[in-house]
Amino acid sequence: MPIRLSGIGVVQPWQTVTVRSRGDGQLLAVGFQEGDVVQQGQLLAQLDDRAPQAQLAQAIAQQRRSQVQLDNARQDLKRYTELARHGAIERQVLDAQQAQVAVLQATVQADQAQVQAAQVQVDDARITAPLTGRTGALLVDVGNQVRAADAQGLVVINQVDPVAVSFTVPDTAYDQVRAALATPSAAEIPVQVRAQGQPRLLGQGALVLVDNQIDDSSATLRLKARLDNPDLALWPGQTVDVRLILGEHAGALVVPDAAVQRGADGLFVYVVGADDRVRLQPVRVALSQDGRSLISQGVAAGDRVVVDGQYRLKPGALVAEIRDAEAPADAPPAVPPAAVQGAEADQAAAGRAASPAS
Repeated sequence: MPIRLSGIGVVQPWQTVTVRSRGDGQLLAVGFQEGDVVQQGQLLAQLDDRAPQAQLAQAIAQQRRSQVQLDNARQDLKRYTELARHGAIERQVLDAQQAQVAVLQATVQADQAQVQAAQVQVDDARITAPLTGRTGALLVDVGNQVRAADAQGLVVINQVDPVAVSFTVPDTAYDQVRAALATPSAAEIPVQVRAQGQPRLLGQGALVLVDNQIDDSSATLRLKARLDNPDLALWPGQTVDVRLILGEHAGALVVPDAAVQRGADGLFVYVVGADDRVRLQPVRVALSQDGRSLISQGVAAGDRVVVDGQYRLKPGALVAEIRDAEAPADAPPAVPPAAVQGAEADQAAAGRAASPAS
């Protein structure tokens, strides 16, 4: 029987990005339709880049001019070096030419930086997708002026395959989670996500985050799971039921929940003995889930317990299993019913006896 924690979770994109312009300019074209899946690097928008292109051309021209000056200064330095070796010029002239070459080298480097800065502005006019994901609504129409300072951006991209599910569990569950994470055989802790209030399974994944603190205002611990979502059964913002599987109870002894009754002295079940008479048997329930109760004390494997009609029973009542009308007489019932017959029939319960405790 699985050991699990249940909680309410919210589906979140695995990654989300608000696409903004890094430069100013008029929005000339858009390269996607709202709701499209876009690939990383795909062109999303094109801004007017005439001004950045002109600045780039100017910077390239300035760099070439400085490079020509540097080449000429280097040729002069070679000649001055040769003349200085024969004592035809003063040392001071040679030193001045060496300084001139160093100055022009620095100028060329500065011009190269200007070229790179202008190229960045040109590139910024092409806005591309930073990740693969699904686009939302276009927030700026073509023809509008776009500025880097705009807070809303152009579009929001959400990565929906895979997705994340954020959920909380009581802070008292932290020790269980920590113990499961510390288990050497547990490469990952499975997580199941189901439609809220329904048994329908929407996806399975693994735990990827245990928050670094417990929320003291709600006494809960926030966890996050990662799930593959190829069929898009999970959508950002969706509320879901989450089950965290921490391990399993090996060889668990379970009975249907309906067999467990609550009395003045605690929990009990009606056990049908070999003589077909029932007795009231106190039990201890370790946990209950999926319609089954794990019994830690009180019954043994193979015991027959009553699952329906207990309100008409009392200890010592004689019962007999009743088969379904449409089933052959020699066919074992799927859920064997029970009824009281004989001398105590007037006190007895017509009801169903569960299959043996397993």
